[in-house]
Amino acid sequence: MMHFDESIQTIQDLQINNYKTKKLYLVDTLGYVLAEDIVADHNSPEFPTSAMDGYAFAHDDMAMGRLKIASINPAGSTLREEVIGGTCIKTFTGSLMPKGADTLIPIENVEVEGDEIIIKEEVPQGFSVREIGENYAKGQLLIAKGTKIDFAQIGVMAGLNIVTPLVYEKPTVAILSTGSELLELGETQSSDAQIRSSNNYIIEAIVKKYDGIPMQLGCIKDDKENIKNEVGKALEQSDIVVTTGGVSVGDFDFVRDVIVELGCDIVFKGVRVKPGQHIMVARKGDKFIVGLPGFAYSSTVTALLYVVPLIEKLQQGKCSLRMLKAKLKEPFIKRAKKAEFTACNISLLQGEYYVDFQGKKVGTSAILTNMLGDTALLVTSEEDRSKEIGDEVSVLLMD
Repeated sequence: MMHFDESIQTIQDLQINNYKTKKLYLVDTLGYVLAEDIVADHNSPEFPTSAMDGYAFAHDDMAMGRLKIASINPAGSTLREEVIGGTCIKTFTGSLMPKGADTLIPIENVEVEGDEIIIKEEVPQGFSVREIGENYAKGQLLIAKGTKIDFAQIGVMAGLNIVTPLVYEKPTVAILSTGSELLELGETQSSDAQIRSSNNYIIEAIVKKYDGIPMQLGCIKDDKENIKNEVGKALEQSDIVVTTGGVSVGDFDFVRDVIVELGCDIVFKGVRVKPGQHIMVARKGDKFIVGLPGFAYSSTVTALLYVVPLIEKLQQGKCSLRMLKAKLKEPFIKRAKKAEFTACNISLLQGEYYVDFQGKKVGTSAILTNMLGDTALLVTSEEDRSKEIGDEVSVLLMD
């Protein structure tokens, strides 16, 4: 089996030949990844502009103490009057600075007496004047290709009058759970051997959370021809096919054989990781099939480790999962000579992260309830040993 680090590097090194892009109306691009650089086509502001409500004047006239109000300059108006010696023009936030003025004194710094202002508190030259290009300069790269769009990016693009930016399409992820023992939501149980399927719904939620478009295809029986047909159809309709179950070494584990028969190339099969050592990744052109194990905790962890990076890769996005350092509040027992991802509770105390295992059960990789609460994943490599209280450890955050 492959070393875990090697499997992750293999995913990172995968090359995509043709990325899917489309233009979207600006306000619909939230959460998408930009497929073009956003470059300023003008200066912002184009002209010196008032940053406050006040009076525009020539700073050299400050010593006069009193200035005549020559005009009013509302925002958005085209002012023709100029500031001449001994005068000022009342100017509002966002208004162009009148010609001849280099400073703005705020309303609260003056007293109005008839058609004059009396300066009560002086200001330095250039006060409250936005210079040309203060926000950005023409030709400046403002938002780089590959940036995930949030509210700030939408605001900047609106200011540039970019109506339909080019974005990467979010990949469609088809989800199938294999197993003759599985029951769909709402399906009546007819045998004690049957279990309720949760994997397909977990994967759907993960795909939604991490910027993919899920295509829920439900459960399919352990029949090779049926699996081949369903996976084949899913591959035609999606960018990533995720299966759960059927990738181990049992008599009814058909997924690997099916993938090969569909003309896919195996990227890797089997990784020294706990949980999920039977993880399989394959590709056909720019489409991928990820075979996850059948146990719920195992499929959840491996979906985070392998499906999420593929969703990001297909839209040139950056990793949504964050690794940080934390301290142990109780000992950790290393149970396998593999990379391990162990559910833990995470807390932030006085600026430091801490982890403990209160309420987390030790058992098989079927214990999905270990993911409830303020949970993160404690990460240990196959070279690591057990840890003591106070030891620093690596933790994978899922938010």
